[in-house]
This record gives sequence, C-alpha cells and structure tokens, in this order.
Amino acid sequence: MGDTNHIGAIVKILESPKKKIIKNNILITKFRAQLSQVRQTRVVDIIVWGNFANDVAKYYSANDYILVEGYLSLRKSSQSKANRKTLKRARFTVLKAYPFLLSSTRSNS
Repeated sequence: MGDTNHIGAIVKILESPKKKIIKNNILITKFRAQLSQVRQTRVVDIIVWGNFANDVAKYYSANDYILVEGYLSLRKSSQSKANRKTLKRARFTVLKAYPFLLSSTRSNS
C-alpha cells in the first residue's frame, strides 16, 4: 500500500471532480489538486468515498480552495516500456473537506 499519513492541508482543485461507481456500487469522486509548498508545488490525486463523494462533486469545482483532512499515501504508477521507470504518485484519501476559498464564477443557485 505504501506509506500512509493522516494530514490536513489546503488544496486548490485543478479539475472538475468526476464521479465514478466501482465494484459493489460504491461511489467515488476523483480529481487532481495542488498542494502549495514554499520550495515547489505538488499535484496529488484526491479520492473521496461514499455519500460524501456526491457532496464534493456537487459543491466544489475547479479553482476552489478547500481544507481537506485524510490520509496521504504514495502509489507506484507504471511508465512506458521505453523509460523503464516507475514513478510514485501521491494519493490523498479525503475523510473531511471544508470550503476555504471558492471561485467567484459560481452562481448563487
């Protein structure tokens, strides 16, 4: 599974959250987000499970900043055969999310 840590962070949503149903009819929402750091910027894959996944997809969109709490883990992702490298991608499994700074382009409905 990789190294797992419980953390909280403010992230910027880079793409619209996408809902997906996996085996046993479990709903997940996936999107990429940016963790800002002093030295460099990191992009992580965000995963939200269950009924909370529906709420995240409904209320948040690209360019929103949210405070997330959950588990950060490193996953190996395969590369092409030409490179013969395996990269590690950070995956953040969210347990709680709070709005921090929402984009000004959203409607009031």
